[in-house]
Amino acid sequence: MKSYVAAAVQMNSLPDLEKNLAQAEDLIDLAVRQGAELICLPENFSFLGDETAKFAQAEAIAQGSEKFLKTMAQRYQVTLLGGGFPVPAPTGKVYNTALLIGPNGEELSRYEKVHLFDVNLPDGNHYQESEAVSPGGQLPSVYPSKDLGHLGLSVCYDVRFPELYRHLSQMGAEVLFIPAAFTAYTGKDHWQVLLQARAIENTCYVVAPAQTGKHNSRRQSHGHAVIIDPWGIILSDAGEQPGVAIASIEPSRLEQVRRQMPSLQHRVFI
Repeated sequence: MKSYVAAAVQMNSLPDLEKNLAQAEDLIDLAVRQGAELICLPENFSFLGDETAKFAQAEAIAQGSEKFLKTMAQRYQVTLLGGGFPVPAPTGKVYNTALLIGPNGEELSRYEKVHLFDVNLPDGNHYQESEAVSPGGQLPSVYPSKDLGHLGLSVCYDVRFPELYRHLSQMGAEVLFIPAAFTAYTGKDHWQVLLQARAIENTCYVVAPAQTGKHNSRRQSHGHAVIIDPWGIILSDAGEQPGVAIASIEPSRLEQVRRQMPSLQHRVFI
């Protein structure tokens, strides 16, 4: 693992595939111009809004998203994470799929979100992700990149389930991806503290791209895409506007924190 620059992209995606991909390309370009070699796009980067419309267009969104990720990774010679998009499943529903692509356009890792957001919030909003989404059947894997470190995948609501991240750390993860479309209501209280907890308890970097702003008349996301170091320090925060959080991933910092706080070695119940 070498020192390198990572970017957590923050988007305001809409129910319009082409507009979203154009926005994503602009932000990828911005990140590359700031030196990023690893760029992460948020959950629902290619389509966010009307769930019925997303389900109806799932095949086109899946194909367009995957082609876009491979094209961008090759064009800019970066490793690129698409943090979540619908891929038709054998069940007749879709998988909420995160896809990691290498600089040559090759698929490095794929993860189908296992924890689905079925929640009634006090602000009156009702979310039932399982209506259209099937949960993945496998725990996420860790991709061992020689240059970028051991990369662990997850998606949004997974952040509330620490056992998933303990699995990733047991598999050797050094950088955790947590792409999200966190609601404005829950995000103001829970987003930052959950991300810092996952970083601290696993002594890992966290790269958390995010959605922000209003996507339709009902849905609004919290924003604050961040990169967090293994001690839980926020290195970069994108705020509430579309943009990028940029920070260096330093193997020496990872080694320092794990040496000073060797909690992963002190686990009793595994």
